[in-house]
Amino acid sequence: MIVLVTGSAGFIGSALSVELLSRGDTVIGVDNHNTYYDPVLKDARLARHLNHPNYTHLKIDISNRQEITNLFQNYQFDSVVNLAAQAGVRYSLENPMAYIDSNLVGFANIIEGCRNNKVSHLIYASSSSVYGLNGKQPFSTHDPVNHPVSLYAATKKANELMAHSYSHLYNLPTTGLRFFTVYGPYDRPDMALQKFTKAIMSNETIKIYNHGKHKRDFTYIDDVVAGIIKVINKPAQSNKFWDNRNPDAATSSAPYCLYNIGNNKPVDLMDYITALEVSLGVTAKKELLPMQAGDILDTYADIDDLVKDFSFKPKVTIAKGIANFTKWYLDYYSP
Repeated sequence: MIVLVTGSAGFIGSALSVELLSRGDTVIGVDNHNTYYDPVLKDARLARHLNHPNYTHLKIDISNRQEITNLFQNYQFDSVVNLAAQAGVRYSLENPMAYIDSNLVGFANIIEGCRNNKVSHLIYASSSSVYGLNGKQPFSTHDPVNHPVSLYAATKKANELMAHSYSHLYNLPTTGLRFFTVYGPYDRPDMALQKFTKAIMSNETIKIYNHGKHKRDFTYIDDVVAGIIKVINKPAQSNKFWDNRNPDAATSSAPYCLYNIGNNKPVDLMDYITALEVSLGVTAKKELLPMQAGDILDTYADIDDLVKDFSFKPKVTIAKGIANFTKWYLDYYSP
């Protein structure tokens, strides 16, 4: 296949590009290389696949309508995986317009490109943050998600609604993937694992919000990529049993689906930190702080549909995943 991967220098996008190329696909990668964090890390990710004969890299901001229009005119994509977005829940409190430009305007440009160029399947990144104030667990894609607690989450929910309208109006198969706390080698410096590791190795105090009383459904990067690959191979289809008097939020009479991709095993944040301490062989200095605005207390993914529809379930344990991460971190950041 010819696959467009947006955010191809990002944490998930780069790892996905490596896997697509390894199975023989042609990948067109798009990234704007912004300075939200050190772009040198993006260069390091790209170095793994930049020179592959089936890979083409383009420096494009998806919020630029004309450049995206030109992109779709220059290539005929079989599938599009939209992973480009302004990331980070907490940054959305400081700079909300960055999320409007990338996550809303950018997504609109991508989905318009798919519609106008007969792309067979759009897969896009949503987030566990859309569950917001939902208290029922595990979080199910079949439940409504109408109470986001950050603008980041609201933009991801908006993407799902935009995708449904295009699936309904233009018969465009779209699949939204709600990722749950993805971690692993090459992850972002603003994510907890890198921040904790950097502080521990510098003998500095790590800041732990909500006094450590969080649970997260941590999901290793390889499992996330494997899940995306499974979904690419099976475009969304309409649910012939969908009932508009009792509407199912995860499916539709249109070719539209939503899936959680999570480990299905929530871990106490303090246990996560302990696993990191064990892997590094260093005990962290800890500062326990109150809950931070925009955070969700706990996350827990219901992945029954993922298992049923794709015979797929994440399998990497926290101990293994953190060990892989710390090995990469120490190699990458060593003097």
